[in-house]
Amino acid sequence: MWTQHDLRLRPLPRGFHLVTREVVAGVPELARVRVGLLHVFLAHTSASLALNENASPDVRRDFERYFSHLVPDGWPGFEHTLEGADDMPAHIKASLLGPSLTLPVRGGRLALGTWQGIYLCEHRDRGGARRLVLTLHGEEG
Repeated sequence: MWTQHDLRLRPLPRGFHLVTREVVAGVPELARVRVGLLHVFLAHTSASLALNENASPDVRRDFERYFSHLVPDGWPGFEHTLEGADDMPAHIKASLLGPSLTLPVRGGRLALGTWQGIYLCEHRDRGGARRLVLTLHGEEG
């Protein structure tokens, strides 16, 4: 079975946000898949996806602080500045983390670790709504 859905996420503030529930809800066929893969692709260049800690919000805040320290807004060496001080840093952070995840599916569920969740990593102050392309491939059963 192959299926694909677009999922539009509401605008979120800068930071690392759990979106696992939204992703799962965006692919209703997931419940019918015995074994397969879900590919999650973010169709934007100033946000990214990651898989990490799903319990403690401290982890998500620490991610934001670390990446903001690593790639600061308004760094004087940036040439691409027309779209604001947070734009070029957002592109770099998105390149470091990446636009997609490929996740295992088993028994109608994502086969994630106990403490793993899908993050939408919003790297802009006002990034707007974000679009995910969810592609599921697997054996029904």
